[in-house]
Amino acid sequence: MSVQDVIIVGAGPAGLAAAIAAKQRQLDYAVLEKGVLVNSIYHFPTHMAFFTTPELLEIGGLPFVTPFEKPTRFEALRYYRRVADTAQLRIEMDVTVRAIQRQQDDDLFRVEAEASGRRVIRPARAVILAIGYYDHPNLLGIPGEDLPGVSHFYHDAHPFYRKRVVVVGGANSAAEAALDLHRAGASVTIVHRRAAFNRQIKYWVLPDLENRIKEGSIAARMEARVAEIRPGEVVIERAGTFEHLPADQVFLLTGYRTDADLLRASGVELDPCTWIPVHDPETFETSVPNLFVAGGMISGTNDVPVFIENGRFHGEKVIGVIAERLRRTVGS
Repeated sequence: MSVQDVIIVGAGPAGLAAAIAAKQRQLDYAVLEKGVLVNSIYHFPTHMAFFTTPELLEIGGLPFVTPFEKPTRFEALRYYRRVADTAQLRIEMDVTVRAIQRQQDDDLFRVEAEASGRRVIRPARAVILAIGYYDHPNLLGIPGEDLPGVSHFYHDAHPFYRKRVVVVGGANSAAEAALDLHRAGASVTIVHRRAAFNRQIKYWVLPDLENRIKEGSIAARMEARVAEIRPGEVVIERAGTFEHLPADQVFLLTGYRTDADLLRASGVELDPCTWIPVHDPETFETSVPNLFVAGGMISGTNDVPVFIENGRFHGEKVIGVIAERLRRTVGS
């Protein structure tokens, strides 16, 4: 197989932006995506609305047209399909990258991928990791976390009509899920380890949640930790006292992180506290030469600093660096 200039891992907004820039620079590229196009957005809650305005989600100069002030998940999926089609991007879906190794003898990468049960090796001069963080939830490490009826992802409220649901978390995901479930007829209890909810919750969501708690429509257990999950109940602890909450379903919406295992296996150094990959903030090159990160991949365990709004610009910068290095190599 011929050596490609760059392999982009992940077909989210950052990966698509990198692919557009690679095509504009006439680089030989491929986008490898383990799931579907913009896989993370696809797995967002079904009726989610973005916090941002549509123009801040745009990539490749293609306008994001919507009649709403805040675009929805459905509109975003449609928009990024249009981006991929308009730019005629080369995207290989259902391809999972298993390993990335840089060979010392020729400075080329061997990207090991799996598709349809078959493993292949893809050689490349550079690699961009743009796989985000949504696929890797922060685990609580408690008994019962892997039971049926326990999930780290929330999609839709309807299946939980007239059911008892415990939502764990104190940021946007937990707040929106609790409200959505309540309005669909579920009996909801939200559990948070702190005394107050995250103040970065969407400005129209936080007062709604607080009012529902105040009126008793949604039960809340603050400054509480989940000690154990059992069939039909959640055991929480507050100030040394244990309480058993009845639960038909548990949503552990406690945040997400980047794929630290893949980064470490690729030789990338990580900050021991935040798991943020060591990288040049100007070029996004990691401690491994010609291995770059883009978008939410640079967040580590903290998903706050990088959103689509700023991550969409990373790919263009990275491709600029790669193209310049390739030009110098050819010129020499």
